[in-house]
This record gives sequence, C-alpha cells and structure tokens, in this order.
Amino acid sequence: MLYPLYVWKDANSAYGAAFPDLPGVNTAADDLHDLNKAAQEAVETMYEGEANIPAASDIGKWMSDPDYADGFWMLVEIDLSKVNTKPVRLNISLPESLLRDIDRYAKSRHLTRSGFLAQAAMKAMAE
Repeated sequence: MLYPLYVWKDANSAYGAAFPDLPGVNTAADDLHDLNKAAQEAVETMYEGEANIPAASDIGKWMSDPDYADGFWMLVEIDLSKVNTKPVRLNISLPESLLRDIDRYAKSRHLTRSGFLAQAAMKAMAE
C-alpha cells in the first residue's frame, strides 16, 4: 500500500521522515535512497502483530498542512503482509490430487503445506 511520507533534512543531519497516517512512525536515513527500507522497518516495528493498521490517505490531504511545510513528500510502498504476520486459520477446498501434489512438493522442500501455499500466493501476487 502506498503511504505518503513527509521528508525533511536539516543541515548536517540525516533525512528525517514521518508518516502522517501512522502517528508515531518516524524514521531517518543518511541517504535518500535508503528511506524506503527504513520506512518499512519503522512500520514493522511500530505495528508488529497489530491487526488494525490505519489505511493510507491521499497525499493531497497533507500537502497544504502547515505542519509539513519545510520538507517534501514521497509515496512509499509499505508491505503490510510483513507487519501483521499472525497466522489465520482458514478452510479451503482443493481437488484431492492437487492437495497430494502440494504436500509432496512442500515436503521435498522441507515446507509445511501452509508455508508452501503462502509462498506460492506471495510469488503470484508479486508478478
């Protein structure tokens, strides 16, 4: 999910950054290119195990806010699947032969059925 990230830089300091949609989530990086990774880590740390993470707002909501006048804005992709990692039990239906193939494949790679299905889903969504 793309979150607006407010960024500023004072003389002789790292880039500071804050998420207006995620109060209390602040981060910093010496190099601007490192802010994406630092932002992801800050969100993961602040919301570890949380189920209710505030949704991202439109960046336009913040652009005229005087509290954010001395810096600039970035849109940062935050992978919320890395934040709320609590397993959830679900009931699905698959053809029996497919389930056998999944179990055989997962076992050959030292994975559980759930682990394999989770990896397969993440790979499919990344494409």
